[in-house]
Amino acid sequence: MKRLLLTLLSVTSLANAATKPNILFFFADDQRADTIAALGNPVIKTPNLDRLAHRGVAFSRAYMQGGMGGATCVPSRAMLLSGQNLFHIDEKLMRNETWPESFAKAGYTTFASGKWHNGNTSLPRVFQIARSMFTGGMTNPMQAKLSDVVDGKVAPAKPSAKHACEVFADEAIRFIQQQSNGPFFAYVPFDGPHDPHIVPDDFPIKYTADQIPLPPNFLPQHPFNNGEMAIRDEQLLPWPRTEENVRNFLAEYYRYISFLDVQIGRVLAALEASPHAKNTIIVFSADSGVARGSHGLIGKQNVYEHSMRVPLIIAGPGIAENKRTEALCYLFDVLPTLGKLCGVTGPKTSEGIDFSATLNDSTKPARSQLMFAYRNVQRAFTDGRWKLIRYPQVDRTQLFDLQADPFEVTNLADKPEHAAKVAELTAALEKEMQQSGDNSALKVATPATAEWSPPVKGSGEKKSKK
Repeated sequence: MKRLLLTLLSVTSLANAATKPNILFFFADDQRADTIAALGNPVIKTPNLDRLAHRGVAFSRAYMQGGMGGATCVPSRAMLLSGQNLFHIDEKLMRNETWPESFAKAGYTTFASGKWHNGNTSLPRVFQIARSMFTGGMTNPMQAKLSDVVDGKVAPAKPSAKHACEVFADEAIRFIQQQSNGPFFAYVPFDGPHDPHIVPDDFPIKYTADQIPLPPNFLPQHPFNNGEMAIRDEQLLPWPRTEENVRNFLAEYYRYISFLDVQIGRVLAALEASPHAKNTIIVFSADSGVARGSHGLIGKQNVYEHSMRVPLIIAGPGIAENKRTEALCYLFDVLPTLGKLCGVTGPKTSEGIDFSATLNDSTKPARSQLMFAYRNVQRAFTDGRWKLIRYPQVDRTQLFDLQADPFEVTNLADKPEHAAKVAELTAALEKEMQQSGDNSALKVATPATAEWSPPVKGSGEKKSKK
């Protein structure tokens, strides 16, 4: 009788494993939320992401939380994989269990191919299978050095034979085609469209710069010192930013995104041709947005919407189709949500929320408020409509009504009629900082001047690496 019971339990366990959904997670690098045609971009060509958006729920208010240094993709990826907020993460992912490890414990085969910027030591622990990994920050993708995990260690890197994003797609396709038993968690963190914006010369999609609209919040120069005005990203274009330079830069950026879209389409076609097509949850997101001319900025070292907001599309079995949602969420809420959908219990240290209810009913909210941070120079808070940005080091405050002014053009902070709102949101920000473990100050004893002039070429301005 005992043997029969054990057999029945074993069969039940195998049946449950067979019905658990797979996960295919695409993660882009520096892709703005407004770069998908189906979600409102009138110029860009993203047919595969468009189809994915029509198949699932697209979030217009998903965000990364920020960073304590210029390479914000490092904490962003650590937050995503750990489910922890910016002030609790271990950027090297060695201190606590991660969500992929929890999926593995629940019987999932875990796989990664792409960019890994969180230290070589943690990679073999976080993923069971890792192939063609770029373990750096940025590179020429046509000359990327890629590594496999072999015998629990990251093997020496070898030069890629073709564009790195194409290799990552190849590896994902091979992995999907090899899966026959049990559910899988496949993570494909591309290193595009991060600069340099390089694609193969024969890639047919091209953009004419003068046909690309400027961002509605384009400025030649940011109006004051935000605390990170001349980091490497900001030196990608000269000051003042010209319309021509920004349009040319966007043309290169859009072409890279279209190339990435093709690679995603290749993987989706392989999934569709596999036995896993009807039982796989597909996610597309990115580690951060980026300015690309908005507010006179180029990079992502700021807390404006264009840099904090990320694309997020989730599609698959049991998820509503062709829906858009304004629900607020962080990137570190995504894996707790997938865990809920897959019956996977996450790490004890995970603090992201489960927003799976929004995936069934796109009108249901997720978080009620969000807080953002960059180093000790910028803090921000939003309740969905109102957004406060505080620059402690120069004693500047911005207040935006995102409902009326989604591009953050008109600062209302100095208008007497909005003084109460500034006070209200400042108090809410202070409370959220305290609860998140952020000990930074919103005021300093001796603020610096907010005036700023571009560095003179050859002045020895320090360039930060990413």
